[in-house]
Amino acid sequence: MAEQIDDHFTTTVAAMADTTRPGASDHDQPVETASSLFVQQTLDLFDSQLGSRHLDLVARRLRAKGKGFYTIGSSGHEGNAVVAGALRPTDPALLHYRSGAFFLQRARQVRGSNPLRDVLLGVVAATEEPMSGGRHKVFGRHDLNIIPQTSTIASHLPRAVGVAFSIARAAKLNVLSAWPEDAIAVCSFGDASANHSTAIGAINTAIHSAFQGLPLPLLFVCEDNGIGISTRTPKGWISANFGNREGLEYFTVDGSDLPMAYATAKHAADWVRRHRKPAFLHLRTVRLMGHAGSDFEAAYRTTTEITADFDRDPVLCTAKLLIERGNLSPNDVLALYDDKRAEVSTLAEEVSELPQLDSPAAVMRPLTEGLDEAMAAEPRRTYPARRALIVGSPMPEHEGLLTLALSINRALLDVLIEYPEALVFGEDVARKGGVYGVTRGLMKKAGSARVFDTLLDEQAILGLALGAGVSGLLPIPEIQYLAYLHNAADQIRGEGATLQFFSDRQYRNPMVVRVAGYGYQKGFGGHFHNDNAVAALRDIPGIVVASPARPDDAAAMMHTCAAAARTAGAVCVYLEPIALYHTRDLYEDGDEQWLAAYPDPVKRAENHVPIGSARTYGDGTDLTIVTFGNGVYMSLRVARRLEKAHIAARVVDMRWLAPLPVHDILGEANATGRVLVVDETRSSGGVAEGVVTALIDEGFTGRLARVASEDSFIPLGDAALGVLLSEDTIEAAAIKLAQVS
Repeated sequence: MAEQIDDHFTTTVAAMADTTRPGASDHDQPVETASSLFVQQTLDLFDSQLGSRHLDLVARRLRAKGKGFYTIGSSGHEGNAVVAGALRPTDPALLHYRSGAFFLQRARQVRGSNPLRDVLLGVVAATEEPMSGGRHKVFGRHDLNIIPQTSTIASHLPRAVGVAFSIARAAKLNVLSAWPEDAIAVCSFGDASANHSTAIGAINTAIHSAFQGLPLPLLFVCEDNGIGISTRTPKGWISANFGNREGLEYFTVDGSDLPMAYATAKHAADWVRRHRKPAFLHLRTVRLMGHAGSDFEAAYRTTTEITADFDRDPVLCTAKLLIERGNLSPNDVLALYDDKRAEVSTLAEEVSELPQLDSPAAVMRPLTEGLDEAMAAEPRRTYPARRALIVGSPMPEHEGLLTLALSINRALLDVLIEYPEALVFGEDVARKGGVYGVTRGLMKKAGSARVFDTLLDEQAILGLALGAGVSGLLPIPEIQYLAYLHNAADQIRGEGATLQFFSDRQYRNPMVVRVAGYGYQKGFGGHFHNDNAVAALRDIPGIVVASPARPDDAAAMMHTCAAAARTAGAVCVYLEPIALYHTRDLYEDGDEQWLAAYPDPVKRAENHVPIGSARTYGDGTDLTIVTFGNGVYMSLRVARRLEKAHIAARVVDMRWLAPLPVHDILGEANATGRVLVVDETRSSGGVAEGVVTALIDEGFTGRLARVASEDSFIPLGDAALGVLLSEDTIEAAAIKLAQVS
């Protein structure tokens, strides 16, 4: 099919020589329909279209030779060059994988690179590729303000909303942003992706924000070719679905009509820039050469249907325009076409032999370097400034003993003051102060621009965080319950965690995602309010998962996460045990031994909790209990009872679920030679599996056992106690393990 498209272009243009005066050009034939400036613009856009087309053709040739690895092309979508032409190079862009001509046109605006070579480096997975370093073929470059996206099935749209929101919010807070104050964001996607719940949610969020009067300068660009791989989009669906949405300005144009497409894209971009509201540009395109090189298009489209699209080829349509206007002759066009072919082919030969990533360490370097940097991050020490700002408020370190919820609250206020770019947001976090009061009072003290409620959509909340983080802010979003995270987990897995990997850490996603979770909540529960499924988080490479149990650790770990996010761009998930929020007593009523003093910021270095460091209670020599979260509370109570059985146990609070504190766990395990892993999450896919495996991998040869909750969802009421791990189970397992000789 690629050969047919190529041949159709050359034969059609060559045939025009019989009906067009030879050698006609804009130098010797007046052009009445466009100024000389627009003629040059058209030629520039045409050059970007030619480059994109020949990149597609050569990518398939490289694949056929076993030297290329990516063949999803932009053929038929080359009209998107006009969108880049209508924007400023300082406008952040998140691009569809068929936006090749946009990428080339944006690079033309900035200069200083060879974008054709850059794309080819990605096609052959060469380590010289300037964005991902050979990890994936992406359209992205930091100096072009193009944020790289992988195979985007609308997953980038929530982030795009967050970027647009952050342009104005950073200016309002008077903090440094990655984008100019008058910038607009743009994101492109396909017609099939427009049906994805992520796209629908993102567009709804944009409209919802604008409805409230919030500035949200975002241009959605739907590149509509009428088909998603092999599934047709109903004719007229995009216009019917988005053409009359209140609060979403709608523009539509045929992407093969270059002058009209440029004028419409310019109108749309200018409208967004002027009104600071979202708009939808429906760019009607055509898909040529199938979905990718491996796609056998004839299996689901007739030959007649396929060839009928040839005359809608935007590269051919622009060539005809230039010829008919007398800007170029057919021979001029063919010369440009062949010259571009030769240029791209030569570059392809050069890059096809370049080195690729050759070791696990090389592949994982952005992840490991990111974790190393995050683990070395230390909280700021701005105590005098903090004291001056909280006039009339007691210092948390002077408040005496605090609960877990109060300690987190005070730590969040500290972070908001120490980092002027920090934001706290989510469902119910502002006026109400959160379902459990954890954020109570923060909006009043920090202001509604920095502590605010969002709509009820976890994808939107995390997308806002992703966009804010990449724009220079420090987002601290709240997911109300762990069970609610799972419908939006791909915003962390597919977007947040991958950005540093596929941009070689040139782009980062600093964020601290607070999640209320785990079981044992009494009086109000069931599956959605007592969820202990953390496997989906522990499976994501490169992120930090904090799990504080004690109030003092909670405050220190929040400061650590904020520092790691700000300095290392870390994606941190901060899991808060609901059942321990307001707990005061440990062993008996009134002992208040679960309370703790807030870490004194003057001694922050002493109180610092580094990522990947555990905390040990006691020095028993008979048994080591390794646990986290609610397991710390239960295990400490069990350890007290074990004393009556003359078993001296030490309890290790891992505190961090990713990366696991393996070094500390191993040291405490070797101290007793017997280890019981206490895991409140599920037996399958829980935390204990990783701990046991790590101990074995590190050569631990002592006795080893684990206890965990059942592989079950958590029901309402007392029935939950039948599937959740209990103190009695822990105690029985501990006695059994300690008595084994």
